[in-house]
Amino acid sequence: MSVGRYFNRQLDVWRLQTSPDGHGGQTTTLVQQGLPVRAKVDQPSPTERLIAQQANSKHSHDVFMPPGADVRRGDELRGKDGLGNDQVFRVLSVVQPSRPVYSKALAELIQGEGEPDG
Repeated sequence: MSVGRYFNRQLDVWRLQTSPDGHGGQTTTLVQQGLPVRAKVDQPSPTERLIAQQANSKHSHDVFMPPGADVRRGDELRGKDGLGNDQVFRVLSVVQPSRPVYSKALAELIQGEGEPDG
């Protein structure tokens, strides 16, 4: 079963990277990782929303990607929605079904000040 035809968006992957600051501490910056990943972004099912709410999680979207996509907990996925609006998702966790047909990132939509809910 090929699910690749459903991956209708390109999302850039950004990952936290730490480096020495030269004074005994560290600096942390977000660094873009290689090529964008193909993805499909959905809202979670009502059951997933209920479980997230009970667990005090901020899971607002599911991001489906090819099984080999290098996306990890803590990454940011950045891209545009169908209307051309910028979106940023923070990855809460990444899971795969027992037969790795896709990877699924449970993510939180991060909104800037003054942006509409969505």
